[in-house]
Amino acid sequence: MGRASKEQSELTAARILDVAIDAFGSRGFTAVSLEDVAAAAEVTRGAVYHHFRSKSGLFRAVHAETQRRVGQAVDDATSGIGDPWEALETGCHTFLEASVRADRRQIMLIDAPSVLGWDVWRAQDADNSGRLLLAVLTELDAAGLLDVASVPAANALLTGAMNEAALWIAASETPAQSTEDAWRTLRRIVRSLRS
Repeated sequence: MGRASKEQSELTAARILDVAIDAFGSRGFTAVSLEDVAAAAEVTRGAVYHHFRSKSGLFRAVHAETQRRVGQAVDDATSGIGDPWEALETGCHTFLEASVRADRRQIMLIDAPSVLGWDVWRAQDADNSGRLLLAVLTELDAAGLLDVASVPAANALLTGAMNEAALWIAASETPAQSTEDAWRTLRRIVRSLRS
């Protein structure tokens, strides 16, 4: 494939992905067809199949990109923060807020566990915001500022707490209040790990 063709193919795939993120985020997995995505992206259904193979393949890419965006939000919020404790708290708070946005909540918290399964869901979470959490916990531990028996255990427990909080918020009828309640409680948990 020539350079121009490859670039055009990548642009087409990106356009399909952007349209699919909007569609799955606003309407949910079951309400969106590949025909809907193709029409909105102004491509053929065959083009969607060419780039993503199936509806579940497209959704897997949508979820991966959504997880990447959450991880990027955490990274952006914490970059330049010199104090690792402040970075940890800011990152945890940003994760909650970024995960429960209406457009991401449907993809990450409602559809992905059932469509992709927990193993894929966890792996994509670990590849994005999860790696940032592990990095800051490792930094705190190396500086002697973390009072835990094991960094991997602390990472697993905090990841679980934040993901469960996000799932709880997603099911809430008052997401703004639930987010604030979850954050106040999570902040206490995080601060209890300080040596």
